Amino acid sequence: MAVVTSGETADRPIGRWVVADLLTGARIPLAVAFVLASTTGLRVGILWAAGISDFVDGWVARRWGSSRLGPFLDPVADKLFVAAAFGVVLFSGALHWWEIVLVLARDIAATIAFLLTIVFIRPSAIPARVAGKIVTIGQLLVLLAFLIDSTLFRPLVWLTGAVAVYAIGDYVLVARQQHRTL
Repeated sequence: MAVVTSGETADRPIGRWVVADLLTGARIPLAVAFVLASTTGLRVGILWAAGISDFVDGWVARRWGSSRLGPFLDPVADKLFVAAAFGVVLFSGALHWWEIVLVLARDIAATIAFLLTIVFIRPSAIPARVAGKIVTIGQLLVLLAFLIDSTLFRPLVWLTGAVAVYAIGDYVLVARQQHRTL
């Protein structure tokens, strides 16, 4: 695995990894570790590491360059971690399946939209939006509230779900304004 430095060109081969990709890719083993962790403290640490890598990888990519793999790897790593973590929540019985669907609505809609672009051979991308970032923060807070058994757990679920529904509408509106097919 080669790490690309900022001095190289923007047209990098897809097989080359940059620092941002390494940060992003770290969320995949963190997803497995979250599921297998035996203590709450360990899960909280894994959640923090995943959250930090999620917010830092974009900054690193903008500052020192990105690869062609990064824009694909980032949402995949995000969705794998979130799915694994909320799988733990589901199997704990702390939430009903439909509450988890509500919290993950933005991710589910984004996955469906991505798959539709592949089926209709019209790949497109919409840059991250503020509402989408707020959903990510909300999901991390929901997971933290679950882990520490906070009384804010269920209110955070509903708040994050509401913002997720808003984010879906926001992304659809932007896609239509930019004449992109979802």
